[in-house]
Amino acid sequence: MVRIRKTRAEIEGRWREEFVVEEEEKITPWPAGERFRYIGGRVKTVDGVAKVTGAATYTVDVSLKGMLVGKFLRSPYPHARIIHIDTSDAERIKGVRKVYTYLNTPKIPLYGGASNVFNTVLKFQGEEVAFVVAEDEGVAEDALEAINVDYERLPFVVDLLEALKDDAPRVHSDGNIFRGGPSRVVRGNPTQGFGDADLILEETFRTSAVLHNSLETHSTVAYWTPAGLTVWESTQAVNNVRQRLSQIFSIPLSKVRVICEYMGGGFGAKFDPGKHTILAALASRHTGRPVKVVLSRSEENLATGCRAQTIQRVKAGFRRDGRVSAMRLEAIINLGAYAEWVPLVSGPYRMLYQIHNLETIEWGVYTNTTPHTAMRAPGFTEGTFGLESMMDMAAEELGLDPLEIRLRNYADKEPDREVNYTSKGLREAYLKGAEQFGWDYARAVRRENNRVRASGMASVVWWGGGGPPAYAEVKLNRDGTIQVLTSTQDIGTGTRTILAQIVAEELSVPIEHVHVVIGDTSLELFSPGSGGSGTLASMGPAVRAAAIGARNQLLDIASQFLDAPREILELKDGRVQTKEGEKSVTIEELLTQLGDFAVVGKGARGPNPDGYAVETFAAQFAEVELDLETGSVKVLRVVSAHDSGRIINRLTAEGQVVGGVVQGLGYALLEQRLVDPSSGTVINPNLLDYLLPSSLETPEVTALFVEPMDTYANNLGAKGLGEPPIIGIAAAIANAVSKALGVRITELPITPEKVVEAVKKAKEKAR
Repeated sequence: MVRIRKTRAEIEGRWREEFVVEEEEKITPWPAGERFRYIGGRVKTVDGVAKVTGAATYTVDVSLKGMLVGKFLRSPYPHARIIHIDTSDAERIKGVRKVYTYLNTPKIPLYGGASNVFNTVLKFQGEEVAFVVAEDEGVAEDALEAINVDYERLPFVVDLLEALKDDAPRVHSDGNIFRGGPSRVVRGNPTQGFGDADLILEETFRTSAVLHNSLETHSTVAYWTPAGLTVWESTQAVNNVRQRLSQIFSIPLSKVRVICEYMGGGFGAKFDPGKHTILAALASRHTGRPVKVVLSRSEENLATGCRAQTIQRVKAGFRRDGRVSAMRLEAIINLGAYAEWVPLVSGPYRMLYQIHNLETIEWGVYTNTTPHTAMRAPGFTEGTFGLESMMDMAAEELGLDPLEIRLRNYADKEPDREVNYTSKGLREAYLKGAEQFGWDYARAVRRENNRVRASGMASVVWWGGGGPPAYAEVKLNRDGTIQVLTSTQDIGTGTRTILAQIVAEELSVPIEHVHVVIGDTSLELFSPGSGGSGTLASMGPAVRAAAIGARNQLLDIASQFLDAPREILELKDGRVQTKEGEKSVTIEELLTQLGDFAVVGKGARGPNPDGYAVETFAAQFAEVELDLETGSVKVLRVVSAHDSGRIINRLTAEGQVVGGVVQGLGYALLEQRLVDPSSGTVINPNLLDYLLPSSLETPEVTALFVEPMDTYANNLGAKGLGEPPIIGIAAAIANAVSKALGVRITELPITPEKVVEAVKKAKEKAR
């Protein structure tokens, strides 16, 4: 018997409701303290050899017979109208097969109908003007140069505050404010809370727009045949791409296949089919040949999204004991030229601490810049910088340890929804992280000539509970090998390895015998997109359920072959045996006797628990060294202590933490998309001018995990880990730098110029 339930699931800070078919039989989570062979260990990635030897096939590696190449002509201006476009010279070039513009391309709506694949009015530098399909890349580039376009340059606005003015150039006809006004959340009575405060602080914090810069740029290969459309796509969500292409081209889902065997990162920017995907598919349908598009690094950084720039005006009231009596946030968020949602900058303010009196106001603002998109904890990374800076400011004013003020505002219930957590180990993360870091000693400022060392910390909250629908199958082959089938994708986080661990553990077989098949919608086993720290928490429980289903079938069959009651049988080291060991048979021997009979276990992700919050937490500590003469900041070491539930693979988990910390370091110290205010053009769309952290900037990173037993979240007791490592690092570094300088840092990135200016302010303050 099954029943229908409605459940809530989150991805990248956006909630959706899903109907779930729930089976009555529930799988018991692994008990605390259980000894495992693979779960929780440091298991090497099952696809590591394929990646380092070049055997792994990424979208950029796909090469089909007769394949054409697609290239874009893009707007050089932040705001312009196409007066006239002439592609005749380009079309006459030998080897050019098709040129697409707004004149000959169907109107395919994007951004909720606010835009199309091609527009006559271009709203940001890099917006697509034309698409050339040719025999090779050189011919395509020659054709782009042969296209003649007459533009009428229009007034533009790229500054966030300028865009709010009544006389600012309008990005859209109905104005520059998303949905005409701000979103507002009020909790308690902020006015009374500020009246009760012993200390009131006000500050404005600014964060910059930063770029994803995944190793693999956006890329696609589309091939339309009589059987339907096949697309190889560098994507975080093969099923999203499939569903959208089905809608765009009005063809059944069964006629669309999307493949992503390996991908070189996404960080939130690769959830939906881009214009490159849509036009490659359109061109393939017209030419009858496969079409490949690979964006250049500059195209990637001009047209595929960014983390939104923010301005955060924060007012906070504190009692003498450090408890927050009231807080108010007004966030102004740069959405770029188009948007369907606003990053939740208020998320940390609403979810991290027990703040009874709170008001948050968020303005989404359009400008003539690249449209924002999700980027690793969108909104939360930005908001945590403002909130955690304010907590440190209060600690300094009140003479409190920054760790102590956070503990005094600890939330035992989820503040935003006033429900219990499925589990929460933030307190343990604080204490374990502080001990490992040596916080009591390290937080003191140490000076030597022009160099100063200091430390800072920050707290982290995120979702990461995943959710349904997610389906998987586990198939036992007659040679004793096992296949795990699901259409999820591995975006570089080790999904193949973790799913193999779960199956190897449940079936008690060597992990080398488990082969994970993912990244292909033709498996017809739906999985959600990989983002929001949700892949493990969504897919892991489904895979475990499928493995248990296969195990139960195997034990039922073995009981008949061994003439032994099922309840005295167990799986151990690739064998089915009685618990005393007097009877046994290998899985291979058993399946060989069955011939072509298939043992297939099926599993589905159940609903999230009603009335509970499934959230992840972390405490992050950073030590920095400043050169007061040059303004350089060196991060010496970081300790990042996480509550992400049960850790399935300690090796890949540590890799996630290190990667997130380094990316957060870039956000804190280096990264910033620069736009020339006079021309509206991006100054640094390439990796020569856009600064990313390298091994020279990478500090010693220690990853710690507290693993509270979570029997409510899912049958693994595991939660996500993709986002949390980046969220608090910039705040921790900024708090350390501010401590070293004696002046509050309020803007990211913390460049040498800003440090030198702060040193001057500190000297003036000391006079």
